Formats: sequence, structure tokens, C-alpha cells
Amino acid sequence: QVQLVESGGGLVQAGGSLRLSCAASGSIFSINARGWYRQAPGKQRELVASITRDDSTNYADSVKGRFTISRDNAKNTVYLQMNSLKPEDTGVYYCNAVTWGDRGYWGQGTQVTVSS
Repeated sequence: QVQLVESGGGLVQAGGSLRLSCAASGSIFSINARGWYRQAPGKQRELVASITRDDSTNYADSVKGRFTISRDNAKNTVYLQMNSLKPEDTGVYYCNAVTWGDRGYWGQGTQVTVSS
């Protein structure tokens, strides 16, 4: 089992920045990839960014150049640095972890609201 706890969401004006954190505990050794997803009201959950054990990263086109995913292995924590935020970035952001056996885990979500 893997437990994920997010933090760092909040309210920010357009053009501002936020950093989200996701701390993992439990069967850390089983995790292959970590990621961030978001879900806006009335929309499906979508991938924002992901990072694998070999530090390969992937970003949604809508956040490329503005968001950066990184991790601190010593703290079992993954970060999402979000710059130049736009109102369309508003949503609940969920941390995700996928194991080598393709089992997925989710955090509880953290709200990000960008005002125009």
C-alpha cells in the first residue's frame, strides 16, 4: 500500500505561483512513476505532469514552460512548481503514484484557485 498526502494549494491571482507537494509513505520501493492530475468543475480528470524513477518527465501541452515537476527522494516527496498561473488552471489537483505492477494510488486532492 502507498499513502499520498498533498499540500500547497490555495488562492492566487493570475500570473502568480504556487508549489504543490506530495509526500508518499508505505511501500515506497514499489513506486515506478509519480504524477499530478487536475480536475476542473464539470470536466474529466487530466494529467498535468509526471516523472518516472529515471527522471523522465512528461507535461500536458497546456502547462509546458510554466509548470515543473521534481522530486526529493530523501523525503519521498514530489513537487509541482506552478508559475504564470492562469484562471484555467483552477481545479482540484491530485497526486498519483503508479507501482511496477501498474497499481495506482491517489491523494485526497488539494484545491487550486486562480483569480483573474
